[in-house]
Amino acid sequence: MANIAEDALRRSTSLSERPSLDARPVPQRTHSGSMRLGHAPSPSHSHRQSFTEQLRGLPPSPRQNRHLSLSQVQMQELLNNPPTTGSADPKFADRDWQHIAVGELVYPEDLRFVELDTSIEDATKLLTENSAPVLLVRASKHEKSAVATFDYRDLTQYLLFATGQLFPDDEHLVVFQNLARKAQQGQKIPLRDAKSLGTKEPFITLPHTADLTAAVETFGGGVHRIIILKEGTNHALGILSQVRLVKFLWENGRSFPIIDQLYPFEIKELGIGSQQLISVNGDMPLKEALILMNNEGVTSLAVVDNQYNVVGNISNADVKLLTKSSSAPLLENTCIHFISVILSTRGMNDGKDSYPVFHINPYSTLAHTVAKLVATRAHRMWVVDVPTPSSTPGASAPTTPGLTPTVSHSTPISISHPSVSYPPHLSTSIAQSNPPFQPLSATPSVSASALPGQHMSGRLSGVVSLTDILNLFARASGLHPTDPEEARRKRRGSSSSSRSGLRESLDSARSSVVDLSMKR
Repeated sequence: MANIAEDALRRSTSLSERPSLDARPVPQRTHSGSMRLGHAPSPSHSHRQSFTEQLRGLPPSPRQNRHLSLSQVQMQELLNNPPTTGSADPKFADRDWQHIAVGELVYPEDLRFVELDTSIEDATKLLTENSAPVLLVRASKHEKSAVATFDYRDLTQYLLFATGQLFPDDEHLVVFQNLARKAQQGQKIPLRDAKSLGTKEPFITLPHTADLTAAVETFGGGVHRIIILKEGTNHALGILSQVRLVKFLWENGRSFPIIDQLYPFEIKELGIGSQQLISVNGDMPLKEALILMNNEGVTSLAVVDNQYNVVGNISNADVKLLTKSSSAPLLENTCIHFISVILSTRGMNDGKDSYPVFHINPYSTLAHTVAKLVATRAHRMWVVDVPTPSSTPGASAPTTPGLTPTVSHSTPISISHPSVSYPPHLSTSIAQSNPPFQPLSATPSVSASALPGQHMSGRLSGVVSLTDILNLFARASGLHPTDPEEARRKRRGSSSSSRSGLRESLDSARSSVVDLSMKR
């Protein structure tokens, strides 16, 4: 921009030395009978500025006051130790974080309640329209105590059930058949029946007077949220999540030396994270990725290209884009295509382009990692190694997946038509709070082999989650949290056991659900 401004000023100077075009006399015809053109302007005609006059008011070049750029060392230091985005709360200054009560970090106005008899469709509408990460389920409207929760993991399970992708074990076969019968008849399914659809997030509570040490130790063992109750009662006062606690410790880190001293260390030095990875290729159909995410009991998946470079991320929260029957084709399309929908929708909501930044490398500092987690409100960062060269050099590919998709002209563009559909009550009851989707025919999917993953991230090698970070904080403070890997194994084992059953039972359940999906 500075060069453009200087060029404009030079043209302005050179032009100003010439006679103004407006000052030149207008030629007149002297032939008899011809029209004589006068050069005096009409009194009612206002003076029109010339291009030269418009340029004279340009500001001076920014180069005149340009400061020296940061050196490479200074830039790396800024990346390794980014400043906190929020200001520290003065009420926590000079206090030992281990003695801060959990009740000081929650707010009753954040709570959203539904009842056991609330339909899944109505609960979904409340969940998506209020951007709430979780709803508390109570027995009736007069109760202040919660008996369960409803979140995006539950919504994913119901979505898979409604489209014939969720299979029960023999213990829950009868329950599934009853739910399928209700759906076929157009009846709404209450939340009290949704508990049979799969494994739920643990329902953990703490009194509001409990210290943060109890929360950090619990979160370090793999729990994602804690319901905070008024001491001595079952009345819910708020919800403390891993995201909120990590954000609090990050913004007030200077007040907590035990934690603050860990931030300059690299992820590799701290030895945190996991190499037990679950990822999907960008060309995999979205419905298969959701099934894998549900079966493995995880909340998000890394999406990789053919060289295992990370090109995106799909989480349980993204299923809010699938809650209308018009979104059913997305289930049959690829994961890469769904990422393009996620990014473009996020861009329309936020008013700016969005870019997948869910990755770090082994040499990233803990400060850099936590800053990214807090900024994106993500639950994990994918660890990537040195980028690998693409197997298709020269292939046309987008700089950001889905925002500016380009495909090779030699490859025909084809959009598959879905074989699944939504039950009538689901397609009409759930409101769409997001901007309307662009027609699928106008947003072709880019093959995973054509993605420049080596330019966007690098080869997937590990993952660091909020659980890993809070486990580190707990151990550094002398606490004894559960091993995160053990918690992950138990979660996957629980999800796997819910899928084990006789083949005949699975086939019977699937046919029931498909029938309800096909009826409109």
